Amino acid sequence: MGAQQTQDVRDGFAALYGTEPEGVWSAPGRVNLIGEHTDYNDGFVMPFALPHTATAAVSRRDDGRLRLHSADVDGGVVELVLDDLTPESDRNWTAYPAGVVWALREAGHPVTGADVHLTSTVPSGAGLSSSAALEVVVALALNDLYDLGLQRWQLARLCQRAENVYVGAPTGIMDQTASACCEAGHALFLDTRDLSQKQIPLDLAALGLRLLVVDTQVKHAHSDGEYGKRRAGCEKGAALLGVDALRDIPYAGLDEALARLGDEEEVRRLVRHVVTEDERVERVVSLLESGDPRAIGPVLTEGHASLRDDFRISCPELDLVVDTALATGALGARMTGGGFGGSAIVLAEATDVDTLTKAVQEAFAAAGHTAPRVFEAVPAAGARRLN
Repeated sequence: MGAQQTQDVRDGFAALYGTEPEGVWSAPGRVNLIGEHTDYNDGFVMPFALPHTATAAVSRRDDGRLRLHSADVDGGVVELVLDDLTPESDRNWTAYPAGVVWALREAGHPVTGADVHLTSTVPSGAGLSSSAALEVVVALALNDLYDLGLQRWQLARLCQRAENVYVGAPTGIMDQTASACCEAGHALFLDTRDLSQKQIPLDLAALGLRLLVVDTQVKHAHSDGEYGKRRAGCEKGAALLGVDALRDIPYAGLDEALARLGDEEEVRRLVRHVVTEDERVERVVSLLESGDPRAIGPVLTEGHASLRDDFRISCPELDLVVDTALATGALGARMTGGGFGGSAIVLAEATDVDTLTKAVQEAFAAAGHTAPRVFEAVPAAGARRLN
C-alpha cells in the first residue's frame, strides 16, 4: 500500500474521530493455490497473500466502547459496548472486527476499547478472504497497541474463533493464517493440524508464467447453510471411519475407507475429495520445490473436477472459466475459495494471458453472465504495521 493511501486512511480517521490514530495496519486477502475444504479436516493447504488489503487506522479507548467505521460501507460510525458483545447477534460487516475484540477479551486479553476506521481493496464475496483480512488487520492492531505479545499463528486462531463463534461461519484456519503469516514471493504450505508452516518460493513471472484470478462476480457467503453441511458431512465421515479427522485417512488407503462407508454416498464423495485434495497439495509442493511449476497445472485442474463432482460446490460461471481457459491453452485452472461462486484461478504462459482473458470475457458475454473481473495474482506480504 502506497504512502498516499496510508495517509488517506489516517486522514479519514482524523475526520471521523477528531484526532490522529495511533497507527495504521494492513492485512491482505488471499488466493488458495491448492487445498480446498481441507483446513477444517486437519489437512494441508497452500495459499498466498494478494496485494489487495484491508487497511485500518486504530487508536485505543479506555471506556469499554468500540467505534467502527468503513469507508466502503454506507453509514456512519457504529458504536458498540464491549460488555454487550454477543455471538451471532450481528449480521453486518461490523461482526468481523467486533468478533475479534470479543475473542480477545474472551481469551483474557485486556482490551478496553478502540476507535477503528477501515477500508479494503479485497473484493467482497469473491472467495478471496475479505472477511479474514478485516479480522486480521484489527487483531494485529490491537495486539500491537495493547502489547499483548501474541504470535501471528495465535492471532489467526483468535480470528478463526471470532468467525466461527461470533459471526457463526464454520470456516477453517487457512484464511486467517494466510493473511497473518504469508510472505511476499511465496506460497504458504500449512499443516492445519499443528499449524507448522513452510514458505515455498513462487515466482511464476521469472519463469514466464502468470496466475490469473477470475472473479465471476457471483457472490457467496460462508455463513450460508451449504458450507456447514459439507463440514458436517466430513465430520460424519471421520466418525464413521473411526478417525479424529479425514486427514488421518491415508491416500493409499482411500479405496478401503470408501468401501467401509457402504451406501453413505454423499459422505463417500466428501471423503474422497478431502483425501485426494491433501495428496494434491503434497504433489504441488513437491513440483514447486523441484523447479517444475508448469507441471502443477494438471493438478489444479484435477482439484476443480473434485470440487465440482465430489464436493459439489462449483457453479456454472466457475465451470465456464475453467472449461474456457483450458480450451484456450491454459496449463491448469480451478475454482478457489469456499465455492458457490467467487473466483477461479488460471495458470498460463505469460504470452497467452491476453488471449485467455478475451476468451473468458467473450464466453461470459455469450452465456449472458455478468462480465468477470480478471487480474494477475502476485504473492504479496502478509499483515503488517504501515506506520
